[in-house]
Amino acid sequence: MSALHKVLVVDDDPVVGKSFDRVLSQKGYVVITAQNAQEALAQLQGEEYDLVYTDIKMPGMDGLELAEQIQAKRPWIPVVIVTGYGTSANEARAKAAGVSAFMHKPLSPEMIEGSALNALQKPAQIILPQEEANPVEKTQPEPTKKENRLKNLALFIVAPFVALAYAMSLPFVGIAMLAWFGGKALRKIPVARKLLDAVKNVTLFIAAPFIGLAYVIAMPFVGIGMLAWFGVRALMKKAPAA
Repeated sequence: MSALHKVLVVDDDPVVGKSFDRVLSQKGYVVITAQNAQEALAQLQGEEYDLVYTDIKMPGMDGLELAEQIQAKRPWIPVVIVTGYGTSANEARAKAAGVSAFMHKPLSPEMIEGSALNALQKPAQIILPQEEANPVEKTQPEPTKKENRLKNLALFIVAPFVALAYAMSLPFVGIAMLAWFGGKALRKIPVARKLLDAVKNVTLFIAAPFIGLAYVIAMPFVGIGMLAWFGVRALMKKAPAA
């Protein structure tokens, strides 16, 4: 370990604190013990810790409430619940409080060491309280408003061209679907099948110029819409961050 990590162990049973001290001290951790939640909060008020272990059943404030208070005030400190009274309700409450792990007694040295490594390797989720937030961070929603305005402008420009393309294509799509289903029904009749083949060829011959014309008319609008879209995206990237 390149630097000493300070660990706070909160348990009203001194044997538990000694067990953590014996295991983690050999691995380079500095272990401090507290026998109840109030003592732990006083320790946290005066010093910085890298990790907190806490039992659930303790006189006065229980470990779950302690974990909730730590996560509310110092969410960057990982908290591990250690208990011999594990229930699904306790585990759900611990998860909601944002604890790093929920461990059941009895604990082996490997479990203690492994839990410390896992908790300290997780990235810290630093969430400042509302009153302590950096003033610069409070101005961050402003760029979002600018981006939304640019997006709305892009949609306003592109929408007519998209609607025109749909309007031009829908009649052709509807006629094609009617012809397709009608043709499938008529092809079951041998005489009608030959007639349909002839009609299909004539229809393709007649429709080809109109299809080509539709593409010719639609393509400029699609091109203008794409240019507008990419132009607005470029402006969004160059928009000032503040």
